[in-house]
Amino acid sequence: MAAKQRQVFAFSGVLNRPPGEKPDPAFLEYAVSLVAGSGVTRVCFLPTASGDSPGAIDAVTNVFTGREDVDFSVLTLFTRPNVPDVRAHLLEQDVLLVGGGSVVNLMAVWRAHGLAPVMRKCWEAGVVLAGWSAGSLCWHVGGPTDSFGDSLDLFTDGLGFLPYGNGVHDGLDDQPRRRVFRDYVAKGRLPAGYATEDGVGLHYVGTELREAVAMVDGARAWRVEPSPEGGYREEPITPRRL
Repeated sequence: MAAKQRQVFAFSGVLNRPPGEKPDPAFLEYAVSLVAGSGVTRVCFLPTASGDSPGAIDAVTNVFTGREDVDFSVLTLFTRPNVPDVRAHLLEQDVLLVGGGSVVNLMAVWRAHGLAPVMRKCWEAGVVLAGWSAGSLCWHVGGPTDSFGDSLDLFTDGLGFLPYGNGVHDGLDDQPRRRVFRDYVAKGRLPAGYATEDGVGLHYVGTELREAVAMVDGARAWRVEPSPEGGYREEPITPRRL
């Protein structure tokens, strides 16, 4: 029942969410809604970025527990894959949900398991690719990350299905993510791209942004690109409230 179009839904979840709290169910439901057709939707959660954290698995599993319209599974890669054929399992899905955590470790583990070309095959086959934080950055060229340490550093080793820079958690006052993302774009270290404040998601069809959606009042997305005069220019994107 996979959708016919190549689709990505990349969003910023709420950072520092209390342990065990369900992760943005409105966004998970939105991702599922992107699948064309009717019937049971096959959804697979990949918690790789959190090291297959049991807490992350439980939180997402709880969102879909008891649903007759969703066939839910989890793909873990630590200490070894929990399915006999990872490629076949992923290609059988309608939606892949990629959790937050370390985007650097996420990409390293995926590449070690040969999943980069599998993910492209899924995207081209119409499987909806979705994720938050690290699971947003991974589909883009890259963006600022604290995966290397306490400070924000440049990550440009994403899958690049979406040829843009990506800034997540762009509205946080206690971290310089907003400034750092724009500085990287201004200096040409990242391509022009999109940033999302917490509670905002970006729906791409092909490589074009179709719409921004939000589960938080007043939150925005931003288009950021280099300015011909130097520096950067930005344009706010008002999302549709879910």
